[in-house]
Amino acid sequence: MIDFQEGYTMLVDKPYEWTSFDVVNKLRWNIKQKLGVKKIKVGHAGTLDPLATGLLVICTGKNTKLIEGFTNDQKIYTGTFLLGKTTPSSDLETEFNEEFPTDHITDELLEEVRKSFIGVQQQVPPIFSAKQVDGQRAYDLARAGKEVVLKSNTVEIIDFQITANRFPEIDVYIHCSKGTYIRSIAFDFGRKLNSGATMIALRRTASGDFKIENSKTVEEWIEYLKEN
Repeated sequence: MIDFQEGYTMLVDKPYEWTSFDVVNKLRWNIKQKLGVKKIKVGHAGTLDPLATGLLVICTGKNTKLIEGFTNDQKIYTGTFLLGKTTPSSDLETEFNEEFPTDHITDELLEEVRKSFIGVQQQVPPIFSAKQVDGQRAYDLARAGKEVVLKSNTVEIIDFQITANRFPEIDVYIHCSKGTYIRSIAFDFGRKLNSGATMIALRRTASGDFKIENSKTVEEWIEYLKEN
């Protein structure tokens, strides 16, 4: 039996449309039920947007002290960008609001733009993000229709691969530093193509040394708690 109170690191495959906090709350409740306790520390390292799936690192007990270190780890994502359309959130949380031409986009232009993302750079987070602005989450302000101005962050793209055989959908593989917003890469990718782009799918497959293939779904973790 895993000693969740002493400290354990759980690898969870986050479901689509769940927030990272939803996963933490669900597992915390089930762990408390299993152990018959009223309180236990449970937290996650590296937030995933509701419309993203994949690896969420969750720590319990004393392992919550490791969260900051895990959050700083490099991440790997796979996903899909749709060229020629944008949304205010740069993903499918909001409706498409603009259309752009894509006829001029060649394989050569795609390759040129892809290469331009490799390395250290400044990136402006999406306004629909969990960034703090005057003590409030940026996405709360954006959803309320208020103007949001965010400062750029220094990020690094270690590797960025694209597959365009389903154009105007572009499949991507991105290995990046902590704090990198894939939605912002999608937005900037579209702009550099003199078009537009929206992230329509995202999955985190690795965080530091942790891999998605070693994770369990929320349901599998709950089943594990019941059986052990």
